[in-house]
Amino acid sequence: MPTYQASSRAAYQRSAVLTASKGQLVVMLYDGAHRFLAQASYAMRERDINEAHQKLRRAELIIEHLRTTLDMEQGGEVATHLQRIYLFCSRYLNEARVERDPERIDKVGSLLHELREAWAQVA
Repeated sequence: MPTYQASSRAAYQRSAVLTASKGQLVVMLYDGAHRFLAQASYAMRERDINEAHQKLRRAELIIEHLRTTLDMEQGGEVATHLQRIYLFCSRYLNEARVERDPERIDKVGSLLHELREAWAQVA
């Protein structure tokens, strides 16, 4: 991609993030996690373990961010359930890494996609 296209795309993305609502930002985080999980799953199937690890790590950081930014007081029971889901996803991805099991990555991706759809409706 030529430099001017890359910088235009980066400017557009920066603008989208800066003007997004909180709900839209959550949807963007889910989209990013889903993209990294798909890339990790593909890399693991191709036996590119280093690439799979790097993409898993990026997805795990997003999931951790989603978990740590939950407002447990305002969110009540929903926040508690989301926290449990995020912790489950983190554990399951760690198992996927250890066992080199792309199917586990796909399952977490599907779960996060369902949550993303719910957030998209709210946002």
